[in-house]
Amino acid sequence: MSVLNQKTISNSFEIEGVGLHNGKSVKIKICPSEPNTGIIFKRTDLKNNNYIIPNIFNVTNATLCTTVSNEFGVKVSTIEHLMAALFVRNIDNALIEIDNEEVPILDGSSKDFVNAIDKVGIQASDKPIKIVKIENLVSLEDGAKKITIEPSKISLDIDFEIKYDNKLIGTQRNLVKVYETDLKEIYDSRTFCVYEDIEKLKKMNLGKGGSLENAIVVKDDKILNKEGLRNDKEFVNHKILDCIGDLFLSGYKIIGKVVCSQGGHKLTNQLLKKVFSDNKNFSIVEIKEKNIPHAFINRNFLKSIA
Repeated sequence: MSVLNQKTISNSFEIEGVGLHNGKSVKIKICPSEPNTGIIFKRTDLKNNNYIIPNIFNVTNATLCTTVSNEFGVKVSTIEHLMAALFVRNIDNALIEIDNEEVPILDGSSKDFVNAIDKVGIQASDKPIKIVKIENLVSLEDGAKKITIEPSKISLDIDFEIKYDNKLIGTQRNLVKVYETDLKEIYDSRTFCVYEDIEKLKKMNLGKGGSLENAIVVKDDKILNKEGLRNDKEFVNHKILDCIGDLFLSGYKIIGKVVCSQGGHKLTNQLLKKVFSDNKNFSIVEIKEKNIPHAFINRNFLKSIA
């Protein structure tokens, strides 16, 4: 199977869970879709005006999660882990039916979404993929938070740093070459918070569905989850996972290098809006087998195309 052709899932599958922030039960059904349709959400609990396109200009809230809305105010929130799973498995087109306004948090990572995609399989089309190629350096700062994106010849690199006052989390940094790396530690990494922030979330009317089953909670120098961490850099790796999901709201894979310090959903979205505000910053290229550098091909697919 060539990674250079657009893909969808082979069969529909359903996943149930609770929303991290609204605490409500939710069921999603992810269905195959035709080439060039992209990723589309459909709110099945509503009869009218219920389609939402997850793109950067439809982001209406990026506080602790990514929320997209349509022109009628119909929204879907906490989409980033699902979007990251679709990106990781090279799913270009899918219809996501959802019966509530928040995607289920599951275990706080993208693992269950990725496993479900692997179980039903992937269907390739004969239509070539398109990529966004970054042409100019674009940067953004918000106090101590900084993010840049710059040209790269053949890859998407994400260099991410977090800094927390909590000594256990502290400062972590990781650089991931997205198209050349086994991303299992990235999509396995769970959302997290420090214990003191739980009360803040409650006051914001958020985190109603949060628990030790779907988030890492750090209190002083201890991790409250019995199983501990899944990998040594799980904290920063989860931020990279979020970043991947938010970058996919560009609609395509990106060729470029992202460097971020202490950023999150809001900063990534603002950066992409700045990129796409000027046509000189990017180009959209249709990729065919004859003109793609071999290093672009995700290592996960080398055996299948050999």
